[in-house]
Amino acid sequence: MDITWLGHSCFRIKVKDAFIVTDPFDATLKYPWPSPSANIVTVSHLHPGHNNPGGVDGNPRVVNRPGEYEIKGVLIIGFPTFHDAADGANRGRNTVYLMEVEDLKLCHLGDLGHALSSKQIEELSGIDVLFVPVGGVSTVDAKGAAELVRLLNPKIVIPMHYQTPVTPWLEPLDKFTTGMGLRDVAPQPKLTVTRSNLTPETRVVVLEQASK
Repeated sequence: MDITWLGHSCFRIKVKDAFIVTDPFDATLKYPWPSPSANIVTVSHLHPGHNNPGGVDGNPRVVNRPGEYEIKGVLIIGFPTFHDAADGANRGRNTVYLMEVEDLKLCHLGDLGHALSSKQIEELSGIDVLFVPVGGVSTVDAKGAAELVRLLNPKIVIPMHYQTPVTPWLEPLDKFTTGMGLRDVAPQPKLTVTRSNLTPETRVVVLEQASK
């Protein structure tokens, strides 16, 4: 499995029989849009920075609500959550996606804006790769993200939805990495994950934005 970051909360995940794109953004965000091709697109909520499946080539199947789906050998379970800590009163709903493929569990938290309940933590147990928003403002902040990591205990953490030149209103990535006890985390162009290369301890991986 290869994972690349396209910007914001958008990743392209290459598995044996499919390509998955998460939370594709539209032109309201000024990241370069590489027009990726995919078989599956997941959308955590309907805000334009996360909901541009029309920009993804390949006539993908779009998953944009809670439920259970099996597409191209990928099991996807969407869990209903909220975009804020007021049960959605301020920013609406959010869907967290758990994806099972190639004997790995991936979890994309979308724009989660609150702490998870003990039931939700239990439902999301055994995560291998966690995509977690860390930039605050419209999601959990660095401290909240670190607490989610502690509770979910994934093998790999990939931070997303943080301050860049395109999103200067969000909190910077180093608030999260410093809070996790890390210094000078070097971004890498992509992440290759297999069951055999997972480590017992949680590790944080920062990805460079990919051009395609």
